[in-house]
Amino acid sequence: MTRPLRIVDSENPEVVLEAVRDVLSGTGPAVIPREAQTTQRQTRDFPDVPPTVPQNVVLVIETSGSTGVPKRVALSADALLASAAASASALGGQGQWLLALPAHYVAGVQVLVRSVAAGTDAVILPSGHFEPSVFADLARSMTADARFVSLVPVQLARLLDSADHDAQVLDALRSFDGILVGGQALSPTLRERAGQFGVAVTATYGSSETAGGCVYDGVPIGNTIVRSERGLLEIAGSTLAEGYLGDAERTAATFHVDAGHRWYRTGDLGRVEGGRVVVSGRADNVIISGGEKVLLDAVEHAVRAQPGFERAVVVAQPSTEWGQVPVVVVDSSPTMELHELRTVVAAALGRAAAPARIVQVDRLPMLTSGKPDRVTITRQVEVHPPA
Repeated sequence: MTRPLRIVDSENPEVVLEAVRDVLSGTGPAVIPREAQTTQRQTRDFPDVPPTVPQNVVLVIETSGSTGVPKRVALSADALLASAAASASALGGQGQWLLALPAHYVAGVQVLVRSVAAGTDAVILPSGHFEPSVFADLARSMTADARFVSLVPVQLARLLDSADHDAQVLDALRSFDGILVGGQALSPTLRERAGQFGVAVTATYGSSETAGGCVYDGVPIGNTIVRSERGLLEIAGSTLAEGYLGDAERTAATFHVDAGHRWYRTGDLGRVEGGRVVVSGRADNVIISGGEKVLLDAVEHAVRAQPGFERAVVVAQPSTEWGQVPVVVVDSSPTMELHELRTVVAAALGRAAAPARIVQVDRLPMLTSGKPDRVTITRQVEVHPPA
């Protein structure tokens, strides 16, 4: 059995919302939200959209990720609604949501799914440049007793920057009963800053393959189970995707059954301590520098803890002497000399992890999900040879 698959323009979230509402009620086709103008890379990497999908698939999330590996994640209604229910339980109940994320990413679609499940009207931020003042205006328009929003770290940082001098933005942030922050790691510095404003945030961990965030502040929600197998995190539970549309080989390599559960191999390094999940970084974001393994995510975490480097991105570059080295990329004037930054990182992670360079660029390319576009950033570094 199959059902039709409909492409929906994600730049019109209201249309995506109606399409999601229809398919969850059983009256509409499956939905694949997509930007009206896909990037050249996406157009090249993704094959044509099939006219139909398996009957149990209601949503397809198309992502090339920050590393440029294309995937089409197929999700069932059961997985989406299980995620919405788990989120509501973790947040203390259902409520009204503000959509501030692109509707073609799972975190954005889940805001719409939660709204449908709660029977509340989603408030939708206009697409385009993120404006804290517009965010504040829309937050004031929300009418439900419980109010929630999902953000990525860069949005939270911009809101806090604005809250420094705009009381309306600060009041808007404080009006939310729950602020989920995901898409990438929430730095301790940013979290502490939010706390200083009296703004409580919840760091989420998950992916399209888990129907969005399934771990809140390190604790699995709903019936999610997380384990570490040889240092790699695996996830089981009701929110798992059906697999990858049209890619049986990748599905078989990523999802497997063991110990009575179906598991998703995340590709993330991490551990589970006392029931809490600790994510170290991507397993494919490790380099060998001078014969030593260096986790670039850990380097980035250490760099971002330094004042003025909160938005820094760390990528790898070839080195004739060391094989590969970490390079720090920033879009503002560095507030610390390279030798000082090297000393701080080396003290925390070892000498092999110390950045070889700091590269300043005019703008850090970002994906519409709010994640750094590491493929493009690496290319930027390549055109900035060492001095």
